[in-house]
Amino acid sequence: MDSFELTQDFPASASLVYYAWLDSESHSAFTGGGAAIERLLGSRFTAWDGYITGSILELSEGKRILMRWRTTEFSEDSEDSRLEITFENIEGACRLNLKHSNIPDGQGEQYKSGWDKHYFQPMLKYFSKL
Repeated sequence: MDSFELTQDFPASASLVYYAWLDSESHSAFTGGGAAIERLLGSRFTAWDGYITGSILELSEGKRILMRWRTTEFSEDSEDSRLEITFENIEGACRLNLKHSNIPDGQGEQYKSGWDKHYFQPMLKYFSKL
C-alpha cells in the first residue's frame, strides 16, 4: 500500500479552513468540483462530482478530520484509503497537514500530485480572496 504526507499553509484561520472542508458549498467552491459533505460523524460524502467518495470516521472540531476515502479509480476489491487532515493556527494562517494512507499500490504519486493541483492550489486562491 502507498502512503504520503503533505503540508500546506493557507491565509485563513484553522477553524475557517476546517469548516469550509466540511461544507458542501465551500468545498465545491474551492475545488471547482461538486461536493456533498456535512459535519456529521459517520456521514457519507462525495467530492469532485462523484470521483471521490467516503465517510467521516472522526471529527475534532476545528482541528482534525479522519475519513475513509476512495476514487472511481480504486478497483472494487481495494480497501478504502484513510485520509487524516489536521488544522493548526500559525502566525495568521492555517497549517493543514494531510496524511493519506492505504492507497492501492502504484497510485500514491498520482494522488500526491492531485492533492496539490486539485486541492491545495485552488484552496490558496479561494482563501486569499476571503
